[in-house]
Amino acid sequence: MHFLDQAKIFIKSGSGGPGAVSFRREKYIEYGGPDGGNGGKGGDIIFEAVAGLNTLIDFRYTQHFKAQRGMPGAGKNRTGAGGQDRVIKVPVGTQIISEPDEDGYSELLADFTQVGQRQVFLRGGDGGRGNLSYKTSTNRAPRQHGTGWPGEEMWVWLRLKLLADVGLVGLPNAGKSTFINQVTNAKAKVGAYPFTTTKPQLGVVSHREREFVIADIPGLIEGASEGVGIGDRFLGHIERCRVLIHLIDATQDDPVAAWEIVQNELEAYGEGLEDKPQIIALNKGDLLGPELMEDIAGQLRAAGVEEVFIISGATGEGVPALLDAVFPMLDEDGAALAALAEEEEEPEQEDKPWSPL
Repeated sequence: MHFLDQAKIFIKSGSGGPGAVSFRREKYIEYGGPDGGNGGKGGDIIFEAVAGLNTLIDFRYTQHFKAQRGMPGAGKNRTGAGGQDRVIKVPVGTQIISEPDEDGYSELLADFTQVGQRQVFLRGGDGGRGNLSYKTSTNRAPRQHGTGWPGEEMWVWLRLKLLADVGLVGLPNAGKSTFINQVTNAKAKVGAYPFTTTKPQLGVVSHREREFVIADIPGLIEGASEGVGIGDRFLGHIERCRVLIHLIDATQDDPVAAWEIVQNELEAYGEGLEDKPQIIALNKGDLLGPELMEDIAGQLRAAGVEEVFIISGATGEGVPALLDAVFPMLDEDGAALAALAEEEEEPEQEDKPWSPL
């Protein structure tokens, strides 16, 4: 299955059905009067977050979604049937965003973060009135009727942000794919060249009878926030992560510079990524001796890193200790989020416009 995290679709709710113009015609009943019923309501456009989906690839081939129109009213004061709602199923973590305006700014219209979350996005038009509803003491035989209210329509962008507890960041060839293959059942592509990972990868870590979801994103390079390399587009998938694991390749020329590059790109991207709790892991310890690995870790500590974990994603050495350090951070962050929710602070507005490109 191909991974797609952005899609543009057209949605339209159903129009209301027209009311009926009808007069009562029964044997032995003179001057039956009007009996035209109202039209039916148009169908709604409903979005629903479902489990089992982790891509928007279906919206590449189906881009127009229209709800059914309401049925016309009929004689004998019969109301037309309502149009069938159109339910659009999206993965958990999907955001619905309006088209950018002239200044390039978009509005977040909906955010689906839980399985089963439903939202009526566009309401169908109401049905038109039948001629029975126009009857008055001075207008005993009305022939006017309502044509029904039109539905709503618009183009929207769907943007998927994967939901994970932990996010993996680092330069290309830092060993992120090897690490996620080591700690989960994921089958991420591994290669001895940059950008082997071209799409986000999810995996479930089972450690000490506990589980958490980890996300691997393509590597960052200097200038990614300005579009260099793959760019920073996939950083959106770790915006919801509570903890970041920053892997650093110990075999490269300057590990300290590698750490600084990624930190600068996280800060340039914004959205609170630079403030998330981080675990710094010096990877590929199986290729260097313990003394050399400890010397490089000392350089990182001197540069400002509080704690450095020495691991090997290929052999698994040092990985259990790293995973042990994740759980307390997840618990602390969960408590902080609960306290923040009680304060009910209003979300901050985006400082920069969102672009689908």
